[in-house]
Amino acid sequence: MKKKSQPTAAGLIPPNATLEDLRQIAAGCKACDLWKRGTQTVFGEGDPHMEVMLMGEQPGDKEDLAGRPFVGPAGALLDKALQAAGIDRTHVYVTNVVKHFKWEPRGARRIHRKPNIREITACRPWLDAEIRLVKPRAVVLLGATAAQAILGSKFRVTQQRGRPIDSNLAEFVFATVHPSSILRAPDDEARHTEMQRFIDDLKAVAGVLRRRRAA
Repeated sequence: MKKKSQPTAAGLIPPNATLEDLRQIAAGCKACDLWKRGTQTVFGEGDPHMEVMLMGEQPGDKEDLAGRPFVGPAGALLDKALQAAGIDRTHVYVTNVVKHFKWEPRGARRIHRKPNIREITACRPWLDAEIRLVKPRAVVLLGATAAQAILGSKFRVTQQRGRPIDSNLAEFVFATVHPSSILRAPDDEARHTEMQRFIDDLKAVAGVLRRRRAA
């Protein structure tokens, strides 16, 4: 029996679509079942042709409600780290591998659940289209789920964070932790240490871009 192909968002993406076209179309995406639970699609944000693209795993609770990526506590921490690293947030395109919030109830709270391979695969055409249109010089993968979705399941952020990665995704590709992991650190000292490591990773990105412009 012929294996049934997995549905993806590929058929929703018209040729010659702009980012705004994609954002509007993605609002009605039902390529996987996450639309049933999420409040809305949370598409990427930023003007076309940004030099840096940041990719996270999926929107969180605050992002799901606002309809914008990285506007919750992790986003606030990301803003501080970008500023410390010398990267202008207004010159960065931010998005997620999965565009709907996957969660489970815990009392009155909505707790994040990791997306599975089927959900990541279903959503991948949106991400590919964003990359194609933005054409970032540098891509930064935030967290293990995003990195493994792009670079393969054997990739380990802990071993390769903050270093250029050989990939045809962009001229420069880096991976680092997701800022939400810093918020989960056990105490203030650990959070401070992890925040500094995160900033150092982003400084490495800023450094290669600076050298590229000067070349």
